[in-house]
Amino acid sequence: MKNIRLLLISILTTIAWAACKTSKISVANIDSGSLTIGQAIRIDSTQFGFGVCEPSICISPVNKDHIAAASILDWSYTSTDGGQTWNKTGLKSSLGVYGDPVVRIDNDGVIYYAHLSNPDGMAYRSESFLDRIVVQRSLDHGKTWTDGSYPAVRGAKDQDKQWMAIDPTSNHIYMTWTEFDKYGSEEEVDKSRILFSKSIDQGLSWSDPKSISQYEGDCVDDDMTTEGAVPAVGPKGELYVTWAFDSKLYFDKSYDKGATWQEEDQIIANQPGGWSYDIPGISRCNGMPVTEVDLSEGPYKGTIYVNWSDQRNGSDDTDIWLISSTDQGKNWTKPKRVNTDGPGSHQFLTWMDVDPTNGAIAIVFYDRRHYENEETDVYLAYSTDGGQTFSNEKISQQSFTPNDQIFFGDYNDISAFDGRIRPIWTQNDGMVLSVWTAMIESK
Repeated sequence: MKNIRLLLISILTTIAWAACKTSKISVANIDSGSLTIGQAIRIDSTQFGFGVCEPSICISPVNKDHIAAASILDWSYTSTDGGQTWNKTGLKSSLGVYGDPVVRIDNDGVIYYAHLSNPDGMAYRSESFLDRIVVQRSLDHGKTWTDGSYPAVRGAKDQDKQWMAIDPTSNHIYMTWTEFDKYGSEEEVDKSRILFSKSIDQGLSWSDPKSISQYEGDCVDDDMTTEGAVPAVGPKGELYVTWAFDSKLYFDKSYDKGATWQEEDQIIANQPGGWSYDIPGISRCNGMPVTEVDLSEGPYKGTIYVNWSDQRNGSDDTDIWLISSTDQGKNWTKPKRVNTDGPGSHQFLTWMDVDPTNGAIAIVFYDRRHYENEETDVYLAYSTDGGQTFSNEKISQQSFTPNDQIFFGDYNDISAFDGRIRPIWTQNDGMVLSVWTAMIESK
């Protein structure tokens, strides 16, 4: 169960508190059409086989040399030179800092760090364990942090797998996540659902959580659980959310900043094999969807994109997919295969961003196209034509072979702004976990 894994991670990362040493793999820049792919930068590593993973990253819209990142359980990273070097701190809060980090930066340069809670400091089923989603903020680029705010607590239910989106015109923060009646329970009475909350005062307070999913799932943390809700903001303040459940992708939207939502959730794609599937060498893997909107003034302004992975082509051929809508989610394209390799290899754990200044789509994922074993690379897919075509570029300079006895994490992240692209991912070499980014610029 996730709780047990997190307990092990907590113990071992406490032992491994050693200061971060940023490392670079020095290679000549690779000129690849519309992209320049530079160095891979190691942000952090853990020597004990458990620790840094599930990383998140965001480029500041105020100064694109300022970047924030995070990894479990409680690590915060900041850079002021575009990601070349990083400062590392352990985030503290009386509410507990307990994994699933998400970092985002608003148009005033305020950093928001959302995470799970563990206020009692005990890792397994105390009354308040995982009972809220906490958001801490920093006004000085990570030098100091608030203790944190949170949407109202809903009893002893478990709150998990949150994500945030920020409206650039208002700095309103929108957050969605999964609520479990009891995480891991196989009892039919225990259900899961998607919750929504917002902050209109830059994270000082939050609206009461409301359920926006029409169908409730189980609490097993598998394909019959409602999970993977990622919100996105449209050019007129519209809100869009997609999540996975029962081998399908469900879509919901609000035109009044989250006050009301569609009465009926819309199925926008099938996900054969479900969102939870097996990848050799990975302790567990998921294909949960990511939702983004083109906020640029380009030809695809307002287009909604949803990116995910699944095994519709077989359990030995996981692929990355994209659909889009140009009419606020009423109609959707057929799934577009993003990875450009031939059949028969695995691509997995995808994440996407859309550059709000030019509408370019950037997608990061793991890739095994060059190997017949579990050796793994990291790739970037890039599109400048609204997702009609994609280039695929390898961005990791060294492959790695994961160990399925080590918790590898459930997601990565990527940020794109003003032609700058900063993916973030986890690598696993032997008993070492490490978090990386790459210096990528578009022309």
